[in-house]
Amino acid sequence: MVDFELTDEQKLIQKTAHEFAEKEMRPVAMEHDQKGTVPWDVIKKGHALGLDTAFIPQAYGGGGVESALTHVIVTEELNWGCAGMATGMIGAGLTYLPIIHMGTDAQKKRFLTRFTGPEARLGALCLTEPDAGSDVANISTTATKDGKHWVLNGVKRFITNGGIADIHVVFATVDRSLGYFGIRAFVVEHDTPGLKAGKVEDKMGVRASHTAEVILDDCRIPEGNMLGSDEKSAFYGAMKTLEASRPLVAAGAVGIARAAYEYALDYSRKRKAFGSPIAKKQGIAFLLADMKTKIDAARLLTWRAASLLDHGLPMNKEASIAKLFAADAAMEVTTDAVQILGGAGYMKDEPVEKWMRDAKIFQIWEGTSQIQRVVISREEIGEL
Repeated sequence: MVDFELTDEQKLIQKTAHEFAEKEMRPVAMEHDQKGTVPWDVIKKGHALGLDTAFIPQAYGGGGVESALTHVIVTEELNWGCAGMATGMIGAGLTYLPIIHMGTDAQKKRFLTRFTGPEARLGALCLTEPDAGSDVANISTTATKDGKHWVLNGVKRFITNGGIADIHVVFATVDRSLGYFGIRAFVVEHDTPGLKAGKVEDKMGVRASHTAEVILDDCRIPEGNMLGSDEKSAFYGAMKTLEASRPLVAAGAVGIARAAYEYALDYSRKRKAFGSPIAKKQGIAFLLADMKTKIDAARLLTWRAASLLDHGLPMNKEASIAKLFAADAAMEVTTDAVQILGGAGYMKDEPVEKWMRDAKIFQIWEGTSQIQRVVISREEIGEL
């Protein structure tokens, strides 16, 4: 029999994350969304609780929580608080995943401990380019060996924490003709000459996170900053990072959807029309029932993918299914929440319009919904 009961440890960290989201994130979420500013005070408080470093191994100063299921539980709560703030905090996690997957023990000790020290630090995963998003093999940022150094040149686009991160993990190619096998991953520290912050994006949603171009202009780094040692490791690391991150993205979508649903449910109980609460009207009641169903289904798919990852089982297809369904569900649920609030929901005085804007990006980043369908269909059809 499948057991959906969380362990005492998982319940505790879930409670901690929820209370942090409720007390620290929610009260300032609207302000930072409107201004498009990074809430450093909130990030520092989250770091003090270990929410950003809980999943780094203890050997490198982290919390040592190895469970992917626990990770998605925490991610759901943080996105329930504010998806923008959660994006900035989780951005560090996307940075340390390739270091964990590809780095040597010495590299892990050198770079992961930067995140686990007393000071809160951000990370940036630099994969996307103006002409290379889901098509990883089309990366044009170059890495040229020069003695005991690598020289990086190129532009990365739509990078969370780009330019303000303490550590950037940059994917580049040593030879474009090699496709996937020409890709390498490099750690570039914030003060490295040639690393420049480009255009800061003015986004529709998740506005409490920083998104910008990262420009690499003859950026010179030591040869020891290349993660991995063979031609397959960087592409493998990129794919493992995306595979492991998709359940996290799905969990974030669940968190947003849950926030919108709870708010719309509460509103519908209080708002009266034609002599009774609108929650009693079948049109609204059925909307709420569908919203709740989509949220629970999305969570279960997300937990399944995370559980498979925890057991070391193949989960590429299941991760794509979870990400696809949860992202689409979040868009649908937040749209319905705006509908339930009517005219009020369309105004910036109510948070549902923010959640609707936040939800859209989940159908785009970490592989669009269309790319997830490609992954799923290929796994199902196989080679013909």
